[in-house]
Amino acid sequence: MRLAAVDSAALRLGLTPGLALADARARIPELIVYDADRREDAKLLDWLAEACDRYTPMVTIDPPQGLILDITGCLHPFADAEHGLARDLAQRLARLGLTARLAMATTPDAAASLAQYGGDDVCHLPVTALRVEADMHVALARAGLRTIGDVSKLPSAPLAARFGQVLPVLLTRLLGEMDVRITPRRLLAEIETEARFAEPVARTEDALATMAQLVGEAAIVLSERGVGGRRFSVALFRSDGHIARLSVDTGKPTRDPAVLVRLFRERIDALTDPLDPGFGYDMIRLAVHVVEPLAPEQLSLEGEREVSPELTSLIDRLGTRLGRSRVTRFAAIATHIPEQAVLEFPAVEERRAAAWPKSEAGEPPLRPIHLFNPPHRIEVIAEVPDGPPRRFKWRRTMYEVARHEGPERIAAEWWMRRDNGGLTRDYYRVEDVRGRRYWLFRHGLYGTEKAHPDWYLHGLFA
Repeated sequence: MRLAAVDSAALRLGLTPGLALADARARIPELIVYDADRREDAKLLDWLAEACDRYTPMVTIDPPQGLILDITGCLHPFADAEHGLARDLAQRLARLGLTARLAMATTPDAAASLAQYGGDDVCHLPVTALRVEADMHVALARAGLRTIGDVSKLPSAPLAARFGQVLPVLLTRLLGEMDVRITPRRLLAEIETEARFAEPVARTEDALATMAQLVGEAAIVLSERGVGGRRFSVALFRSDGHIARLSVDTGKPTRDPAVLVRLFRERIDALTDPLDPGFGYDMIRLAVHVVEPLAPEQLSLEGEREVSPELTSLIDRLGTRLGRSRVTRFAAIATHIPEQAVLEFPAVEERRAAAWPKSEAGEPPLRPIHLFNPPHRIEVIAEVPDGPPRRFKWRRTMYEVARHEGPERIAAEWWMRRDNGGLTRDYYRVEDVRGRRYWLFRHGLYGTEKAHPDWYLHGLFA
């Protein structure tokens, strides 16, 4: 067993990560140790990455102990640019009881290596700063190459021939000669506005007032672009590092501040755990994640809108209060398979769908209102090979067929004909002697697809 990590007091006593536990106890008998928990370490690193979102949305994790922040264009709130941001980050970490080595460079690889090994020049770093296999480090050391500067003096072609093609690429990234981007943990928003406070705010009403101001600023940008937002989120950064996130979706593109503030208020009121400002929020950020064109609305000849604003507003409020997946709508899908012809999706989403099938004026509906999922197996008396049903037994009750209409033959998609689910269906609309109407189908064609096709009751007409 070896030491995985040590605190500052242990470092001063000469203990280092990797030292055998027996040797450490021999030096310091009263040493206090705990089992390493990689999962909890990863959770802490993820929490720190979330907290660093206050500095830049471009944050990524560099396991097992590193974070990489792309702070390009994110320095205006700090008086001393990069150094001011670094000091603020170090102070916040110190208040949490954490120590960190901070480094800045033009590429992520260089910044991560400088933070790991210390110093301010990558050429002075050891060759172990190159993220290659350990045997490659041994080979470089045997060749007399001790530092990154020694390796950089060699031509790339011989270096690649001896140590592999990946080494020159990693070297150029480490030296800042290749423009490298990080992949952030969160997708970047289309528009962001934020407000920072010299003194943290602790009242929900003050936070809502700030949200209204940020929504107004975002609305100006949306108006200049000729678009509206469909998904908005607010991040409330607490002074102790905790972040509360709220999001709302709208059924139509909008940039109306009053509508959005009302939705955020509904969202806050619907929270299971009320917002806890703690010692206050020192920063609030509004993000617009989804935008769509928002042109002047065309009215019908009667002066009416296709969808009333009241209905759209109701859907938005219900979706915000109950959850976007709780308020749904249905849309027709262009398929002949009955159980796949309807799609249920959140009402705040807009999807293009096929037109609903309509029957002729005065004719009964072509499809029943109620479908069984799965269809109910029934016993049917019918003429073979493809005669209509005369009598069927469902739920231990016999039904006499007085009238029938059909068959309506529905073949499965050609890619479904490999198994039993791809058999042809012959549908009949039938009415029993008491006037009740049913939707039956024969599953499979006599002889060609199945020797004895089964019958099913798929739906009931109103």
